[in-house]
Amino acid sequence: DRVGALVENAGEYVRMLEDMGVSSMKVSLKSSDVLETIDAYRRFSRISRWPLHLGVTEAGTLFSGLIRSSAGIGALLLEGIGDTIRVSLSADPVQEVTAGRVLLEGIGLRKEGVRVIACPTCARTNADVASIAMEVEDALKEVKTHLVVAVMGCVVNGPGEARTADLGVACDTNGAVLFVHGKPVRRISAAEITQTLIDEVEKEIV
Repeated sequence: DRVGALVENAGEYVRMLEDMGVSSMKVSLKSSDVLETIDAYRRFSRISRWPLHLGVTEAGTLFSGLIRSSAGIGALLLEGIGDTIRVSLSADPVQEVTAGRVLLEGIGLRKEGVRVIACPTCARTNADVASIAMEVEDALKEVKTHLVVAVMGCVVNGPGEARTADLGVACDTNGAVLFVHGKPVRRISAAEITQTLIDEVEKEIV
């Protein structure tokens, strides 16, 4: 029982530190296997009062590591287990921090920063949604104010999603309609979309 051994070993170290008078510690029970990680933290949380540092160790490269880490860490946090996290990736450490922030925002534990939502694109798409969304997200990554910005590629589903966001665009063949707090305010050209969204966010945070 690999999980049982991991939990038992962690418990032994905790008892040893407690016997030495240590009064402040954090416990990590990371595994490179997502299901083992979840099981280990669940078991340990039932027998210990110490705060837990969550993570899936050696999770992998950027893409696969993000998915594994999100599955493991997210599942535990949604159960109320865990106090701190690290998204471990074979990638730039800055991306680990960004991933952690997005994960916390996604499950409602963090309300800070700009969340860019974008449609998955289809045959109706009238703009390079992915590029626009990435440019906007990158330009606004340091903003602390919690805002939702929608980049939608068509006039079928676009207006509905854009209306529910703080700011948004619904693209058509001639550019896009800009929405601010649910209301259409003006038309903009395709070349203006990215900068307009950035400018509108800056107005919100002044």
